[in-house]
Amino acid sequence: MPEMPTKLAEIVEEFAAAPRDVVLEMLLEYADVIPPLPPGVDRDGMEQVPECQTSFFLRAEVNPDRTVSTIFDCPPEAPTTRAFAGILAEGLDGASPEQVLAVPDDLYQRMGLAQAISPLRVRGGTAILARLKRQVREQAG
Repeated sequence: MPEMPTKLAEIVEEFAAAPRDVVLEMLLEYADVIPPLPPGVDRDGMEQVPECQTSFFLRAEVNPDRTVSTIFDCPPEAPTTRAFAGILAEGLDGASPEQVLAVPDDLYQRMGLAQAISPLRVRGGTAILARLKRQVREQAG
């Protein structure tokens, strides 16, 4: 049975082991990980995640070499949501479709974020992951 990518597992462990009072600070460091949209890509070809309080768009692509690419578009004034996407962007980089689909749905709870941020934000992050996995599942066939 495939496991989630090593890089993502390491991020999860790092958060789970961190003292509660630094978790939010650690999370926000990931807000800067999101690269700008690649040239020629705009929100038209992306899926909106309405569960997020801000306008958040994503796209997952299964490449010919069976790796998954992620594209996220999220405004800078939503640092928590950007951070969720940053964790996924970094943790899933170069992952196979099987590894992406093996990511547990309660990822953010496992990281200890449920105590650090509002349930509404956790729900948004969970929705981002669910939509990403659905797109990968549809393309991986």
